Amino acid sequence: METDINVVIVGSIGLDDIETPFDKKKQLLGGSVSYACAAASFFSQTGMVGIVGDDFPAQYLDLYKNYGINLDGLQQVEGKTFAWSGVYDADMINRETISTDLNVFETFMPELPATYRKAPFLLLGNIAPELQLHVLAESENPEFVIADTMDLWINIARDSLMELIGKIDMLTLNDSEARLLTGKYHLRHCAETILSWGPKYVIIKKGEHGAMLFSENSIFIIPAYPVEAVVDPTGAGDSFAGGLIGHLATLGEVNDENIRAAMLYGSIVASFGVEEFSLDKLTKLDKVTIDGRCQEFKDMLTI
Repeated sequence: METDINVVIVGSIGLDDIETPFDKKKQLLGGSVSYACAAASFFSQTGMVGIVGDDFPAQYLDLYKNYGINLDGLQQVEGKTFAWSGVYDADMINRETISTDLNVFETFMPELPATYRKAPFLLLGNIAPELQLHVLAESENPEFVIADTMDLWINIARDSLMELIGKIDMLTLNDSEARLLTGKYHLRHCAETILSWGPKYVIIKKGEHGAMLFSENSIFIIPAYPVEAVVDPTGAGDSFAGGLIGHLATLGEVNDENIRAAMLYGSIVASFGVEEFSLDKLTKLDKVTIDGRCQEFKDMLTI
């Protein structure tokens, strides 16, 4: 695909078996990079970095292409694709993981093709911090780098994670992870501690309660859009991050105001995503529909 890539996203790609109070589905397209790239693609030319096995359905490759996602960074190797299965509780917040099979993802070494290395915006999805650092080292002077993390890496790879945190512009994590990482309880204190380690921005995600943005001089809180029914919350955080960085890349300058606007768009794309399983709802979206819900959301937030 001979187009300039302005957003590069690295992460996992999986085949998910998911059970919710609504239904049970097998072999769904999942993984952090699937959701984030789909969300970003509504706004920016997006490049994907991930790995799949030779069992990966051709229809999902076609779906990526239909989004306009560049696949130069997608590795397809012999073996089975990463697979995850889980069951959501009735509250659609808590879930039980039934199985996790890393398969080809276990030996994944992400590589940035030449077409990606000068991309100004980089999203390091939730993978081992050593791999995030490897991708960051291959990127040539990105304008803005976001990294996501989770409790697993905080517990088993803290040194590498701390090295990464000192080299990025924004860290995203949820409230329990922020407390685990910093040893603080109050989220404002958690964010202040993380900011002292180097990032200019911290986003603490609070699930159904939205997200909080912290910078040196400001705090911004955005609630979650009140969808009528959450059918499958898998990937909501990744859709949020993808929509955020995709929209931010269109605004010309990275500052508090533009990040707040990008969070709004990320929140809205994520709100659509949870209304159906996997990427099914995102596949039906267009920019006009996203803009319409954004305006509706802004009206809800106006005093």
